[in-house]
Amino acid sequence: MAIEVRIPTILRTYTGGEKAVEGGGATLAELFADLETRHAGIQARIVDDGQLRRFVNVYLNDEDVRFLDGINTKLTDGDNVTILPAVAGGMV
Repeated sequence: MAIEVRIPTILRTYTGGEKAVEGGGATLAELFADLETRHAGIQARIVDDGQLRRFVNVYLNDEDVRFLDGINTKLTDGDNVTILPAVAGGMV
């Protein structure tokens, strides 16, 4: 099962600069574990204590997984997963 994962700039140090990588798994949790086998350290930047980190947004085919089943969201062949760090700030 091939799933394309789009990697934000801040995490590309783990993927050798690649903007997108392929992974596999029946759920997001399995996908992130699979990515960890080839891109050591990336999983800890996305997942904490078995849940998505608070300031990391993950989209499955442009749908926020927090409104699906979170880390247990099921995946199918050909899905696209996008990882985006939350952005905050500005002038007061």
